[in-house]
Amino acid sequence: MRIAANEDRFHEECGVFGVYAPAGETASRVIYDGLIALQHRGQESAGMSLSDTEGPMGNLQTKKGMGLVSEVFRKEDLVKLSGNLGIGHVRYSTTGGSTPENAQPISMNYIKGSLALVHNGNIMNAAELKEEQLLRGQAHYTTTDSEVLAYEIISERLKSASIEEAVKRAALKLKGGYALLIMSPRKLMAVRDPLGIKPLVMGRKGKSFLFASESAAILSAGGEFVRDIRPGEIVTIGEEGMKSDDSLCQDRRAHCIFEYIYFARSDSVMDGIAVHDARFRAGQALAGVDRVEADLVAGVPDSGLIAAEGYAEASGIPFAIVFHKNSYIGRSFIKPSDEERRSAVHRKLSVLRSAVEGKRLVLIDDSIVRGNTMRQIIELLRQAGAKEVHVRISSPPFLYPCFYGTDVASSRQLIASEHSTEEIRSVIGADSLAYLRLEDFHTMVGELPICSACFDRNYPV
Repeated sequence: MRIAANEDRFHEECGVFGVYAPAGETASRVIYDGLIALQHRGQESAGMSLSDTEGPMGNLQTKKGMGLVSEVFRKEDLVKLSGNLGIGHVRYSTTGGSTPENAQPISMNYIKGSLALVHNGNIMNAAELKEEQLLRGQAHYTTTDSEVLAYEIISERLKSASIEEAVKRAALKLKGGYALLIMSPRKLMAVRDPLGIKPLVMGRKGKSFLFASESAAILSAGGEFVRDIRPGEIVTIGEEGMKSDDSLCQDRRAHCIFEYIYFARSDSVMDGIAVHDARFRAGQALAGVDRVEADLVAGVPDSGLIAAEGYAEASGIPFAIVFHKNSYIGRSFIKPSDEERRSAVHRKLSVLRSAVEGKRLVLIDDSIVRGNTMRQIIELLRQAGAKEVHVRISSPPFLYPCFYGTDVASSRQLIASEHSTEEIRSVIGADSLAYLRLEDFHTMVGELPICSACFDRNYPV
């Protein structure tokens, strides 16, 4: 997750998708469909690597570039990327800049063969591993976390009997939250961090095996969700079928709560929890935090809508759609002025005056980062005649940095770390402001062990 200089919203940094299909089939179109379904997890770059398991050992093909999946891959690209085994990636930059060189997959040749990998998350000890690699003369000075992972696996492969052994030996050295898909010309491997901070799931499509960051991507690609990859599990798919190594699994878990608050698609299921239901329950719990007299409940599209429905049901205040969202706004990664940032909000959202004029609103959103966007939304509502705007946030205040791939490097990026709730209310221009309580996470996800360090500073690693 990052906060770019021109944005007032958290972003997950990437999504991964992999396919192992029977020999003779083509995986590129399935990967494309899976990446389209994961586009919300990364919009800066996209890529995929393919291999024919019956072809030459060094036949990995990789294409990647800047932009959306539909911009990077044309129909002719999918035809050229032949092979029944492949991995794909969509990316937001966290470690490493927004450049073509940092797009994934990372594909490398070495003395024993070749491999490609895609990565979601953050390796906290990547700098230490890189220093060791530099001493071995292996890495270079611009290495990203993903390249560090690739170099580490290659280093272990040179002294291991198999790629499975090499990946396991490399995984033993890693600290942080991560989901990895690794392919050799003949095998596909899925690796999830031992705490389960980052999500990774498995599915089937006929005789094909599918892996993805979210179950919704499995379904969108025409597959059937099978199960989550267990935290610490290493799954290998090859000619002999599927093998699972659970020797790195442990009892302690810490699933990222922000997947349920915002990152994941609402139609995904993660570690037994339906994301839609979790957000609805968060809204219900939020209604009990601070009662307010109002005429209607509305959500900020799209992230606040489900929680708003839950709030409305629990409070008895009618739910209403009060915004029209323009879904066809083009991407703009560089907005150099405050005026352009304000214009971006106006282009994206417009208020239905007939729904809000003279009304007292409860406005639900999943988070407040800097407060700029919320302030502009409230201005739009008041211009449309809203009488009162009471803001309710379906997460606690963000106070602390995160080091597991939700890359908030400093608390100074978060308005709640330096301002009280009353001060924030004044900054955004709301009539009142209240947040979900930490204890309400149990209502949201039950007894699921979670990482909530960005709210409570309780870091699991």
